[in-house]
Amino acid sequence: MKRLIPLLAALAISAPLYAQPVTTPAAQASAMSEGVVRKIDAVNAKITLRHGPLVNLDMPPMTMVFRLQPPELLSGIKVGDTVKFHAESVNGAFIVTVIQAAH
Repeated sequence: MKRLIPLLAALAISAPLYAQPVTTPAAQASAMSEGVVRKIDAVNAKITLRHGPLVNLDMPPMTMVFRLQPPELLSGIKVGDTVKFHAESVNGAFIVTVIQAAH
């Protein structure tokens, strides 16, 4: 019994050390991601981004095409820019709702 108490105390202290940080759903929903602009299709309000993980969409890094809503988001963005953006899935389409050049 004398050995059990220190062992239980050690386990109670060490368990939080291995715990994963919890990201709240609200923080995930508003998460900004980073990417690099590969192509811009202003006529169709589309942008191709090579991006890092999209936490709110549970998506790994890749290159893909997004629609922009509103299309005016393209103002001031050019191919080769590093950007921070927020994307959402709306009716099966991936939409960028916020984008800004990263500084």
